[in-house]
Amino acid sequence: MKKLASVGSLQKGSYIIVDGVACRVTSTATSRPGKHGHAKVNMMAVGLIDEKKRNVVLPGHDQVEVPVIDKRTAQVLSVTGDVANVMDSESYETFDMKVDDEFKDQVVEGCQILYWNILGDKVIKQIKSD
Repeated sequence: MKKLASVGSLQKGSYIIVDGVACRVTSTATSRPGKHGHAKVNMMAVGLIDEKKRNVVLPGHDQVEVPVIDKRTAQVLSVTGDVANVMDSESYETFDMKVDDEFKDQVVEGCQILYWNILGDKVIKQIKSD
C-alpha cells in the first residue's frame, strides 16, 4: 500500500518510495527558490530491503509516494536452510520467508518474530523474546 505526502514535509527518518523501492530518508537539504523557480529538496535515502543509497532532487511542493509499512508478529513453524515457514499471529496465514544471515542462528521452530510487510515483500526485523 502507498499514500501521498508532500516532499517539503519529509524529514530524516521518514519513509519514501524511490524508483519503486521503499527507502528511509537519511538526510534532506532544501535550496532557496530562485528568481523564477521553486525551492528544491535534495534527499538521501537508503533502501529498507537492499540497503542501497539513493539520491533524489525534487521540487518542494511536489507530492511523492510513501509506503505504508505493516508491522506484524508471527510464529515460526519450521526452518529449512535459509527459509522459514511462519504463521501470522492475527490472520493465521502461513507463508515462507527468507531468513537473513543476522538472524540465522536465532530463528528456530516455535519462536516469535516481528516482520514488516513492505510493498508486498515480507522481511524479518526482530526476534521476540518471551
